[in-house]
Amino acid sequence: MRKINLQPLVIIAIIAMLFSSCASLEKMKKNANLINFKTTPEVLETNAGKVDLAIDGKFPAKYFAKKVTMVATPVLKYEGGEKAFEPVTLQGEKVDANNKVITLANGGNFAYKDAVTYNEAMRSSNLELRITASQGKKSVDFAPIKLAQGVIATSTLVVNQPTPIIGVQREKNTTGKYDPNIDAFQRIVPDEYTADILYLINKADIRPTELTKGDIAKLNEYNKAIAKDPKKKLKSMEVSSYASPDGALDINTKLAQKRQDASSKFLTKELKKSEVEAQFKTKFTPEDWDGFQALMGKSNIQDKELILRVLSMYTDPEVREREIKNLSSAFTGVASEILPQLRRSKFTTSIELIGKSDEEIAALADSDPSKLNPAELLYAATLTKDLNKQLAIYNSAMKQFPKDWRGFNNAGMVLVKQQKTTDAKSLFEQAEKLSNNEPIIKNNLGVCALKAGDLAKAETLFGAASGAGDAVSSNLGILSIIKGDYSKAVKYLGDSDSPNTGLAKILAGDNNGALKSLENCTWEGCSMKEYFKGVVGARTAKENLMYESLEKAIKLSPELKKTAATDMEFAKYFNEAKFKELVK
Repeated sequence: MRKINLQPLVIIAIIAMLFSSCASLEKMKKNANLINFKTTPEVLETNAGKVDLAIDGKFPAKYFAKKVTMVATPVLKYEGGEKAFEPVTLQGEKVDANNKVITLANGGNFAYKDAVTYNEAMRSSNLELRITASQGKKSVDFAPIKLAQGVIATSTLVVNQPTPIIGVQREKNTTGKYDPNIDAFQRIVPDEYTADILYLINKADIRPTELTKGDIAKLNEYNKAIAKDPKKKLKSMEVSSYASPDGALDINTKLAQKRQDASSKFLTKELKKSEVEAQFKTKFTPEDWDGFQALMGKSNIQDKELILRVLSMYTDPEVREREIKNLSSAFTGVASEILPQLRRSKFTTSIELIGKSDEEIAALADSDPSKLNPAELLYAATLTKDLNKQLAIYNSAMKQFPKDWRGFNNAGMVLVKQQKTTDAKSLFEQAEKLSNNEPIIKNNLGVCALKAGDLAKAETLFGAASGAGDAVSSNLGILSIIKGDYSKAVKYLGDSDSPNTGLAKILAGDNNGALKSLENCTWEGCSMKEYFKGVVGARTAKENLMYESLEKAIKLSPELKKTAATDMEFAKYFNEAKFKELVK
């Protein structure tokens, strides 16, 4: 039997197999143009600091070899670098692996999604798909396939200037919420002094002992000071006379009238003696049930609650008096403790205390701040637009009133305006130690967190600042834009007078609303307001609006030439001579 040498046949088979696989790979590479790729969006866009990419691929029939594995990697190429998305692996039907299968007979589809972190260089970039196909030990790199150009980065143009809030001693407004616009400083402060004269039962004459009481002497001095002190202005004088609610009503009425006459004569005489020219009002109350109820509520009289219940149950004065007298044990205390205090005339002088003028406050804040109270000193800082002077005044407030959180808070607010956020944060933290639950301080700490890029902390702090004013909503609007939640940003910003209001609407797809907000924005000299109007013009094919707005924006901030030159919002105009001239 003749011996047959099989080695040449094996070699030939291997060569044939290698040639076949090489031929398959090269054929796929050559016909790569037959693959259909669709990217979404067609021009990539950054949102919330990410560039999202979706690719839908479709392979034709008779294209994908049965034993081939394909790895496709989307890559963003830009000046100075590149960023690869996660690769996707596809395989022919005879590959023993667990990837998406594309058949030879029918072809097939694949869907892909991924995202990469955005950086500014990606504004001017190319998205390409790099494919490597392999079969066995043989592999072939396809020519890169261009999928898209550039990244729209409009969301990164948010005016990240969150608003700090000035610290004030706030009061609740008519809605029950704190109003940050109501400050403790009042140039005109109301003041009054009250003194009483008591009468014996059924008497209307003023006893000498009553005229020598300390509060009557103080009333006379208080009235004299009005005429001598230009900082005090008389508002009103009033004499109110009363009878206690016991006895017959007609008798009490005459008695209260007599007491009114006696007290009026007394005050007229005292004003004349003090050389004070003033008119005063008089009134009398025959039965002082209001005074009775007030004194009873403060007393420790036996059966007090029963007596108060009688007052609430009956309005007829005779019934009230009868029912109270029926409580014989209690009435003894009423007669000795309560009723004598109601047989009286009350003198009330109301004045306005006129505070220092703006000029006086400003001068003292500069020369001798120790002569100003906290409200005056804090107010002094609002009288100048010079941030360094404001800071000096708030430093004085911190030194003089170290337990008042407002000095620390307001100094921090100035530092935020001076772009010294780290230093501002330290002062806000000191303010927080003095007033831990103050929403104004929470807002201002949120401002620092937002500027530092700590979005989670900023959101928590702005949440704790609820009720501190409209600035909180505006700050949450900025935060929402950065986070990519544009509908929420529109809601937070509302009718806010900020270019960010227009930006939020642009990003939410409301170009008409955006233009209206931007045109109503009163930020004079704001280049971003004009730039955003240019974006609206480009998106709505209003070339005149686009060019006019961009020209204004660049005139205000020449550095925006570079931004516009690579801004994919204006991509269709890149080759126009007018656009090139504008951004050169």
